[in-house]
Amino acid sequence: MKQFYTLLAAVLVTASTFAQVGIGTNTPDASAALDLTSTTGGLLTPRMTAAQRDAIATPSQGLIIFCTDCASGEGELQISLSSVWKNLPVGDVNDPPPPQIGDYRDGGIVFYIASPPVDLDGDGDLDTGLVCAIQDYTNAIAWIIGGSTQTTANGGTSASIGHGQTNTTAMMNQVGYTGGAAKACNDYSITINQITYSDWFLPSKDELNQMYQNRETINTTASANGGSDFSTNYYWSSTENDNTSAWGEHFYYGYQGSSNKNYPGNVRAVRAF
Repeated sequence: MKQFYTLLAAVLVTASTFAQVGIGTNTPDASAALDLTSTTGGLLTPRMTAAQRDAIATPSQGLIIFCTDCASGEGELQISLSSVWKNLPVGDVNDPPPPQIGDYRDGGIVFYIASPPVDLDGDGDLDTGLVCAIQDYTNAIAWIIGGSTQTTANGGTSASIGHGQTNTTAMMNQVGYTGGAAKACNDYSITINQITYSDWFLPSKDELNQMYQNRETINTTASANGGSDFSTNYYWSSTENDNTSAWGEHFYYGYQGSSNKNYPGNVRAVRAF
C-alpha cells in the first residue's frame, strides 16, 4: 500500500510540475493540459439522458456530455453555456460542401435550398432542398389520363413549397387513377455511383416556379451531365385548380395558369435531399 501512495504522489507531482498529462504518450503536446494519444480508440464522454443531464446541480460553463435520448433518439453531444444546454455541431463524416443552386448531387440538380432545413417531402425528416431530374419525362403527358378522374377533384393539393410529394400521393391515390403526370414522376428512378434515387414526385405550383426561376443554371448543369435543357413549352405542377383543370407554368413566357387535365404538358420530376 505504501508503494501505491508513493506512485500516486509521483504522478501528482509530475502533473503539477509540468501542468500537463499524457495518456498514451510520454511527450504530451505543449499546448495541451491533457493529451490523449491512440490509434485504436476514441474519447468517450459521459453518457446520460436529458433528465439526468438536467439533474446536474449548477453545471459549469463548458461542461460537455452526450445526451443519449436527444435528437429524436439518435443522441448528440451537448455543452453547457452560461444559462442553457446547446448541441454541438455534428454532421456526416466527409460532409459535402454546402449546396448551391445548380449543383449536381443527390440524383439531380439543385434548384431550391431551404434555410433553415425543413421537411420538404412529408417523411418527417429535415431536408436541405430540392433537386430536379436532369431531363424531362420522355413525352408530353396529360395531368390525369382518361376516365372520370379528369372531371373529379383530388382535394387536398397545395401550391406551396414542400407539398409536391403530398400532392403527388393524393393524385396517385385518387379512385380510378390509371396514369398521368404524377405517375410519370413517381415511376422515375436513376442510379448514380451505385446509389439509386427512386423517391421522385411532381412539383407543386411554387416548386415548379423555383425551377423556372433557375432554369438557365439548371440547363447548364444538365448539359454537362448528359441531360437536356427545359422545353420552352408548358410544364405541369401537382397543384389542382378545380375538377377539370390543374396548374402549370409556361417556360417560355414564364406565366402560371391552369389548363384542362387532359392537356399534354411537359413533366420534370423532383425530389428532396
